[in-house]
Amino acid sequence: MAEIPLALYLHFPWCVRKCPYCDFNSHPLRGDIPEDAYVDALLADLDYELSDRPEHRPLVSIFMGGGTPSLFSARAIGRVLEGVERRLRWVEDIEITLEANPGTAEAGHFPGYRSAGVNRLSMGFQSLNDVHLKRLGRIHDRDEAIRAFERARRAGFDNINIDLMFGLPEQTPAEAAADLDQAISLAPEHLSYYQLTLEPNTEFGLHPPPLPADEPLWAMHEQGHAQLADAGFAQYEVSAFARAGRRSRHNGNYWTFGDYLGVGAGAHGKRSWRESGGLAIERRARHKHPRTYLSRAGGAEALQECHPVAVADRRFEFLMNALRLTGGFDLAEYRARTGLDWDDDSAAVREARHRQWLHTDGARVRPTPLGLNYLNPLLGLFLDQDDA
Repeated sequence: MAEIPLALYLHFPWCVRKCPYCDFNSHPLRGDIPEDAYVDALLADLDYELSDRPEHRPLVSIFMGGGTPSLFSARAIGRVLEGVERRLRWVEDIEITLEANPGTAEAGHFPGYRSAGVNRLSMGFQSLNDVHLKRLGRIHDRDEAIRAFERARRAGFDNINIDLMFGLPEQTPAEAAADLDQAISLAPEHLSYYQLTLEPNTEFGLHPPPLPADEPLWAMHEQGHAQLADAGFAQYEVSAFARAGRRSRHNGNYWTFGDYLGVGAGAHGKRSWRESGGLAIERRARHKHPRTYLSRAGGAEALQECHPVAVADRRFEFLMNALRLTGGFDLAEYRARTGLDWDDDSAAVREARHRQWLHTDGARVRPTPLGLNYLNPLLGLFLDQDDA
């Protein structure tokens, strides 16, 4: 049976300013970042993870997210990666991603990040329209975003993702198309193109801005997918588009129920192992507030949550992400990563096929194009655990 791949997620919780749509664990800066203390905490946290359950598998990817990891100096990022490499084996072609804000000061760190071993950047443009950037609370403008991308290229990055949203407050389909055209013209290797959603406990969630109606939203979705296809980007997930050979390995591991260590304030992790009773799966989450995390990292007290994934929950947890993939998933992979057998004659599967949302052929399961458009109702069919 194939080994379940292992990745590492490192969370950097600080940002310059909290965006009104953001529900991630990010905290506006109040003074200087305690760089050295936080790097020490990350490595101590990783030591605890590995002492608690030693790991023989090599890392297939590392992802540094936030917050804004690019607020940290290249020296600090280098210390993190050197410390990780001393503790864990890596595959030879490991993917190491850093989320970067397009602010000009942070773009100056790009050569240092590349020298430190980062080989992929994920740049949060969100828009290339100054009016919409201001409405979104972003600290950069269009020109700064383009300059940051160009500086990343000059620094040697040949694998860059651009995050771009549509359905912005008062945005028109023409404006969304212009945003995407400008992003495509930069020739990134990967584009994450997704609709703005209003999340609870955010400023936009509490005070909703005027968003486009359903008809223009659908137009933005359809024209955006056409623009990306025409430019040579293949869709492989609901909101992920890549040139050949440039799919996100780290996100792909999440979407196929792979394992990942999670260290840093608010970081989540998932690990699986074989025991006498079969496959055991556990999820963990760290304390969210940086101050609390800094005071507790290195021991069990840094954990805010730790629980096994019950057998009854595994099918839905797997499908919740795997059905976002245009190519679906292999049934052997499903068995290996959930410990379950796939029931192709279950009521949920039969109903999904009847609605033409799902295709199964005995070896692979994939959502149809219609199923991708009705993803939430499709997943809803599998919420009935009596059908597991």
